[in-house]
Amino acid sequence: MIPALTDHLGYWLRLVSNHVSHRFARLLDAKGVTVAEWVVLRELHDVPSLAPSRLAERMGMTRGAISKLADRLIAKSLVDRQDNPDDGRGHSLALTPAGRRLVPALARLADANDAACFKSLTPRERASIEAAMRKIVAARGLKNIPTT
Repeated sequence: MIPALTDHLGYWLRLVSNHVSHRFARLLDAKGVTVAEWVVLRELHDVPSLAPSRLAERMGMTRGAISKLADRLIAKSLVDRQDNPDDGRGHSLALTPAGRRLVPALARLADANDAACFKSLTPRERASIEAAMRKIVAARGLKNIPTT
């Protein structure tokens, strides 16, 4: 007998993940930002600047993908591309003042999305699920930041 889709834990994880991710994407879209752009903005928020290659490594993306994201964020005046004074060929990415002001507002959207999506859980249930997910991440050596 072939198991039903709902017999797999992965089915339930994906169902919830899709709902949470799509809801958050809609919230971000209303602010003119994609999920991948949000991740770039959030990664740049805590540092003065970051080389695109380092950002690509942290996000588990190619340098080309980071370049395209950076170009979009530069066009939106949220990120600046700065020349590296030590290497004429290199550059780094940094938030503009507008980007720096936007990140906390987007973080509040992320918090609100989590609160809305997981409000049916008790704090203990939520902590248990998070602990289980962190255990899987550690056991599998997962490192890439989700962007979709």
